[in-house]
Parts: sequence; structure tokens; C-alpha cells
Amino acid sequence: MGCGNPPPNPANIDPQDPRPGPVPARVECARPNAGASPDCNLNTDASPYRAIILSAGRGGRLLPLTERLPKCLLDVGGRSLLAWQLRALAEAGVREAVVVTGYGAEFVDLEIERHSPPGMRVRALYNPFFQVADNLASCWIARSELTGRCLILNGDTLIQTAIARRLLAAPSAPITVTIDRKAAYDEDDMKVVATGDRLNAIGKKLTSGDVNGESIGFLRFDAAGSAQFVAEVERSMRVPAGLRRWYLSAINDLAGAGVDVRVVSIEGLEWGEIDYPADLARCRTIASGWITREPADSAASVANTAI
Repeated sequence: MGCGNPPPNPANIDPQDPRPGPVPARVECARPNAGASPDCNLNTDASPYRAIILSAGRGGRLLPLTERLPKCLLDVGGRSLLAWQLRALAEAGVREAVVVTGYGAEFVDLEIERHSPPGMRVRALYNPFFQVADNLASCWIARSELTGRCLILNGDTLIQTAIARRLLAAPSAPITVTIDRKAAYDEDDMKVVATGDRLNAIGKKLTSGDVNGESIGFLRFDAAGSAQFVAEVERSMRVPAGLRRWYLSAINDLAGAGVDVRVVSIEGLEWGEIDYPADLARCRTIASGWITREPADSAASVANTAI
């Protein structure tokens, strides 16, 4: 695979030992702003948004790096992917995050306990169906958290703080999908067809000639939008194919039914999706650039923020 070594083992577990590690109780962590590390300079205005991070998957295409740890805990420039996500959300003003866990949940619990950003309340919510279901089921598990104004972020998407700020600052809409644009799209991209800022369709199998963007896996909902999304998730989970569906298929169905789904472009900003070793290498390069641009005292604290 050739993308470096996996991150240090947080529980000192022998990777050859087939026995599962200890599973701590549900984790909830909040830290006060007082004495906050300069590595996480939070906005002063609290946001009403709750972020749901979908991190239940293993990342089988990244084996052997994910042999014992889930994808969200891979080392990306000295921090775990999850730590980068929480940091970006916190710096954008989000004060609450719920991490949906599955594979390697005990390790994610430890990461939350040790490295939640100051001023952010972070909780873990376990999805027991992670081995047999796709991320629509994670949204179903988290449906009681998807109320009011909230965000959904894919657990394998690396984002810079500016992306979170742009999404939060986008014009009001029931549902807003963050997209990027490029010259060509491949079969693995979550492609988008939009007219202006109105989303018409989203999916991997859209006709390439109609596609004019790709979803990066980061969405914003207002109270009406989250209620519509949860209702669609519940409807989708009642059909036989529901367990194998992506949650963005529910967004596609809502847009097709006339729900006002908007897009906001983050063209020019840095992000990455980690599916393959080459993606991990690219995201490590992106993160290294961020660290290089940080103040020296902030960069010096990086080693303390990864498992």
C-alpha cells in the first residue's frame, strides 16, 4: 500500500491478537474555553448547529492500515482524520458533535475522550449494524440527534476550517449540499446535477454529460430540512434495500420530490476523501501544508493531538 505506517496503537493491543479490545462506555467529552490550546482558536459566537460525523466504517480498501483501527483514526499529518474534522468544526463555531461509531468504536471513544477540542461537546453513538449496512443506517441510528439545525459530515472527508465556515454562511435553505467542481468526474465520485444553486439530482451513476459538481460529503440542515430528511431516512429503512443505501440517496429522493435542496461550492478550498492509499497520501500532503502555515507554537502541539 506504501502510504506510511499506521498510527500508534492507542490501547497497546497486539495487532496479531484476534481478541477484541475493551469497549468503554459511551463517551461524552466537553472542555471549557478557559486555557484553550492555541492549536484551536474558537470563534466567539456560538453556533446553534450540531454536527453528526458518520465514522462507523472500517475502510476495507485501506487494508492493512485499517486492520485494527477504523479509517477515521488514520494518521493524517500528525493528527487523526477525526481530530482534523473536530478541529475544523470547532474553529468554525460548532459547539457540539456526535460521532457515529462502529468498527473500532473503543478506539474512537478514546480519541474523543483525549482530544476533543476545548469548548466543544463531543459524544459517541454506536451503530451496531455497521458490518451489514451502509451509512443510511448510521443516519437512522442518529435520527434523534438530527433535529433542529444540524450538519452531517462523512467520516472519511478531510476539510479545512474555511469549508465549514462557507457552509455555515451559505444562504438559508432546508438542505444545503457542499460541492466541488472539476474538469471531469469518475465513477466513484458522488456526482451532482444542479441548476444554479438548486440541486436536481445526486448519485454515483448520473449521466456524465449532465454532471456539474460532486458532493464532498458535508451537508447543512435547517429545522424543516432535518425533519424532512429524517422522515425520508425512516421511509427508506423500511424497504429491503434500505440497509445497503447511502444517505445521499435520501437527499436525491427529496430533491426529486420537490424539496428545496441547495448547493454551495467550495471551489478553491482544500479537502480530500480517503478511500484508497493514494487518497491518504494526498490528504497527508494537504495536512502538511496546513501545519506549515500554522504559527510555530501551534505546529509544535501537533504531536499531542493524535492517538
